[in-house]
Amino acid sequence: MKKLKYLVIIFLMLFSSKEIAAQKDTIAQQRTARKMLRQGNELYQKEQFTDASVAYQKALGSNSNYDKASYNLGNALYKNKNYKEAIPQYELTAKTAIDKGIKAEAFHNIGNAMMESKNYQGAVDAFKNALRNNPIDDETRYNLAVAQQLLDKEKQDKKDDKNKDKNKDKDKDKKDKDQKDKDDKDKDQKDKNKKDKDDKDKDGDGDKDKDKKQDPKKDKKKEPQKPKPQPGKMTPQQVKQLLESLNNEEKKTQKKMNAKKAKGKKVKQEKDW
Repeated sequence: MKKLKYLVIIFLMLFSSKEIAAQKDTIAQQRTARKMLRQGNELYQKEQFTDASVAYQKALGSNSNYDKASYNLGNALYKNKNYKEAIPQYELTAKTAIDKGIKAEAFHNIGNAMMESKNYQGAVDAFKNALRNNPIDDETRYNLAVAQQLLDKEKQDKKDDKNKDKNKDKDKDKKDKDQKDKDDKDKDQKDKNKKDKDDKDKDGDGDKDKDKKQDPKKDKKKEPQKPKPQPGKMTPQQVKQLLESLNNEEKKTQKKMNAKKAKGKKVKQEKDW
């Protein structure tokens, strides 16, 4: 029994020694973390944000749950315009911090980093989370209103662009259809004109054949016509002779007509009383 008792005492002593050593290591790490945090803050105040970021990272290396170090690291990265790298540090702070005030500030800065990255939906969500932890923060409320306005404008712009592309496609389809209709119409007109020309040429050949059948002498060589006598000028003597000749002929004609009348006239007979 005494031997067992000694073994228990030795075990407790060893366990206590390890626990004490672990506690000492933890205390030392916390001291280192606080030291690096102070160093980082000094560099931050001097606007040496890159060196400050290194100090805060060393603080987190000593104490990964050190919310103040993660928050300040996020601020240093933000000041160097490394917005995407700053967001995870603020998210770590919001996750590990116990104090609601620190959580609210972390979410507020997440919203600011999202705004700089033009992630307006993420900014709206972050500012809302900040207000859940600190409802009376007017600055966060104002930033939320701005982010919401930008988000609405972004959605409207996307909708307008979509409608514009849709209308553009409709206009293109209509233009293509109109061009196709025009091409079809031109083709139909061209075909019609060609058909009309062919029909006209066909009808012309038929008329020529018909003319040949109806007038077989058409191709024969025409005989020259005798020239008609043209009236010439007469002398006064010729005119006088012509008039005398006409008068004589007229007298003869009148005499013959009188003779015919006398021959055909009935002879009256005297009555026997």
